[in-house]
Amino acid sequence: MIDLNADLGETDSPDGIARDIAIMDIVSSCNIACGGHAGSPDVMRTMLMAAKSGSIAPGAHPSYPDRAGFGRTSMDISPADLEASLTRQLQDITEIAAEVRVNLTHIKPHGALYNDAQDDPGLSTLLVDMAARANLALVGMPGSLVERKASDKGISFIAEAFIDRQYSSNGRLVPRSEAGAVIADEDDRIRQGLSLAKATPLPAQDGTSLTIGAQTLCLHSDSDGALETARRMRTALEQAGILIGSGR
Repeated sequence: MIDLNADLGETDSPDGIARDIAIMDIVSSCNIACGGHAGSPDVMRTMLMAAKSGSIAPGAHPSYPDRAGFGRTSMDISPADLEASLTRQLQDITEIAAEVRVNLTHIKPHGALYNDAQDDPGLSTLLVDMAARANLALVGMPGSLVERKASDKGISFIAEAFIDRQYSSNGRLVPRSEAGAVIADEDDRIRQGLSLAKATPLPAQDGTSLTIGAQTLCLHSDSDGALETARRMRTALEQAGILIGSGR
C-alpha cells in the first residue's frame, strides 16, 4: 500500500479550486495551505469539506510567512517569529476543521521551510514540537533530521517522496532554481513514481542511482498537467498491484 498526497488550496481561482477538488477523487491524503504562502479561510473550508466528503485524510500545509514568494525562498526570520507564524497558521486551519467537523491527521511543511528543516537542527525541532503539541503526524523526507527527531520524541513520521521532482545523490530535492529540477515529462513522472512506490532504484541528478523508501508520494497540484499525471499515477500503481490508502 502507498499513500498518494497532494498540496491543495494554494489558489482561489475557480479553475484551480475545481482542479484541486478533482485531484481529491484520486489521492488518499491532502495538505491544505493555511495562509503562510497561500490559502484563505474560504478556500481552507472548501478543501476541508471536499476532503471530508471524499474520506481523504486532510493535513495542514504551513509555510514561511511568504505569500509574495509562494514560500519557496528561505527566510531570515527569528525562531520566535517563525514559531508564532506557524502556530497561527495551524490554529487557523484547526479552527476551520472543527467547524467542518473533520479531524486533521498530519502536518506537512511547504516549500523552502520543508527543504530547510530536513537537515536543520532548529527548524526540525520546531516542527517536531509543533506536531507534538497538536498530536499530529509529521511528513518529511526519509533519512532526515526531521525523521530522527520525530522518532526520538515518539511522533508519528510519514516518509515522503516526490514523483515530479529530481533528486540529488544525497536523497534531497534538486533546487527549483536549477534546470530539470521539476520533471516535466509525464512518462518520466510515472516511472519515478513506480520506482518510489516499489523502493527500486531511480536516477539521481548526477547519473548515479538512488533508492528511496517512502510511505507517501506527493503530487504537486500546481505542476503542468497535474490532474492527468495524478490519474495516470494512480492507474499505474493499481495495475502494479499497489493499493492506494493513507492508513490514517
